[in-house]
Amino acid sequence: MAERKTAGAKSGSQPGSYTVVARRYRPQQFADLVGQEAVAQALTNALKSNRVAHAYLFTGARGTGKTSTARILAKALNCVNGPTPTPCDQCERCLSIAAGEDIDVLEIDGASNRGINEIREIRQNIHTRPSRSNYKIYIVDEVHMLTKEAFNALLKTLEEPPAHVKFLFATTEVVKIPITILSRCQRFDFSTIAAPRIFDRLRQVVDAEGMQADDDALHLVARRANGSMRDAQSLLDQLLAYGSEKLDVARIHQMLGTASDERVIGLAESILTKNVKGAIEQLNQCAEEGLQWGELLDQLIEHWRGLMLIQAGGPDIVGLTATPTQRQMLEKQAQRITLDTTLAGLDVLTTARSRLRLTNHGLIVMEMAVVRLARLDEILAVPQLMAMLGQSGGGPPGAIPRPATQGATLGTAAGGSRENSAKKSIPPAERQANQPTIGMPIAQSGGTPGSVASATTISSPTTVPTASAESANGGQPLPTPDWVREIWPKVIEKIGMLNGIRLSRGGLPAISGPNSLVLRFPSRYNLDGEYWKHPEQTQRLEAALKTVTHRDWVIRIETSVAESSNRSGTESESEPVPMSAPSLRDTQRETMSLPLLQKAVDILGASLLRVDPGFGTAADPNKVRRTIDPLDAIDGSD
Repeated sequence: MAERKTAGAKSGSQPGSYTVVARRYRPQQFADLVGQEAVAQALTNALKSNRVAHAYLFTGARGTGKTSTARILAKALNCVNGPTPTPCDQCERCLSIAAGEDIDVLEIDGASNRGINEIREIRQNIHTRPSRSNYKIYIVDEVHMLTKEAFNALLKTLEEPPAHVKFLFATTEVVKIPITILSRCQRFDFSTIAAPRIFDRLRQVVDAEGMQADDDALHLVARRANGSMRDAQSLLDQLLAYGSEKLDVARIHQMLGTASDERVIGLAESILTKNVKGAIEQLNQCAEEGLQWGELLDQLIEHWRGLMLIQAGGPDIVGLTATPTQRQMLEKQAQRITLDTTLAGLDVLTTARSRLRLTNHGLIVMEMAVVRLARLDEILAVPQLMAMLGQSGGGPPGAIPRPATQGATLGTAAGGSRENSAKKSIPPAERQANQPTIGMPIAQSGGTPGSVASATTISSPTTVPTASAESANGGQPLPTPDWVREIWPKVIEKIGMLNGIRLSRGGLPAISGPNSLVLRFPSRYNLDGEYWKHPEQTQRLEAALKTVTHRDWVIRIETSVAESSNRSGTESESEPVPMSAPSLRDTQRETMSLPLLQKAVDILGASLLRVDPGFGTAADPNKVRRTIDPLDAIDGSD
């Protein structure tokens, strides 16, 4: 493609004058537009078929060609050969429009001409015929800056303009434009330009300027432009003025205050291998080299974005802007961490980027971010640690376990009459099949069917199943508390992170039969319980349990103490034994002695703020909930 330079913008046309690259190499034809082929094709067809609308709105990111397209369309309409999709760029009209000096093409800056008075002036002059051209064209850049009153004054004119008037609007923030204006325009969205397309254009400019540049250097400039051709050309212009005979990557990093690709990869390697000391040392080296912390954070964010894209879509995913060496290292590093850890890392980096704008202590912000990134696995494991803590009994070591349900009994020989009276209303087969294992009395050796152990029997949420219940189920083994405690974390993991947190608030399920469990949510977590009560969610939970255990299960959800107390007599035949609750001081002291909690506190650098009652099952008031939010640790808020 032959290079076209803007007329009247020749570099060095006057002593001491210089026209920047972005203006000298501005597109002059629809075919010159880079990355906007759909827009160019639509406007070309409209010109060919004589279907040019009276108002167009071009929206998109900065430096994507909106104003250039408006000028090309103005030339196509007012060229001596026009309307034509290929203006000649030779006639006086085309040359004056390209230079922004044509009397019939008015370019208005919406930021500085945003009031109602300026719009009234346009309305007064709009009926004046063009001086020498086919159309009078108004190009309004940054049109979203107009005031509400100015937009309202423009409505009628925009809806029914004179036949010789065309409006071309450009904006980077289309959401600020009233819908009444949008409905009167044909809208074209300009996409950001891919880095390879920017690289190709930069190579053409460098060759036309007679300069030398490494491909890696131009690739770096293209990536730094973030999809903006004008930003890339402005940066290239700055590099050309740097005075170097040849552009290379080292000079670009030196001028911009950015880290080399090797530095970024090495820093990421130290973080992923949890080498905090090495990462801090590299940050100090960056400080000695005068690197800009904001630029380094942007590079780390881009690196973690590459990890995320590879983990989510594979190494060939579209949108990954990286050199072959970077891509190879990204693929290697992506195998070391999970996608959830990568996403949490992006949160850490973006949060640090926001904080960096509000402080002068850039090194401290960077060090905090690096340490958090290196310990993300430990921070994200806190919910699992807390779940394990709850499943291990939830109470302090040595504490007397509390009855988990109404089914926990204190059996004596004297209690046999009440037990026998309850059994009369239930068929023996059904009673034995439905008899829960939670808090069941253990029969004495050689005792009568109505007698139970004289010793007090207080069970945890899952107690040892009785032999009679096991034999009633055809010899199929009943689940044991240890077995439930072992498989339940796997079920939570199978459910997923967010729903797993909801599920863990129900504590450890109670065994109510060989293939049935009861999950009871404390009253404070009734919303979570109601969520799992929905049939589709209950079925999902049963399916996850089946996947883990290879057995069919029936799970019942209960959501409050009051609800649990109304269960049928087939599950509970006696009241729970009242027990005195330990003092809050003793509970706090014993809570802090838990090894898992101590480990979580050491990992997070946290302190115990309170001990909330109500952890575990609904009828378990003496157990406590110990809560540490991992998101607070990631975000760094106190």
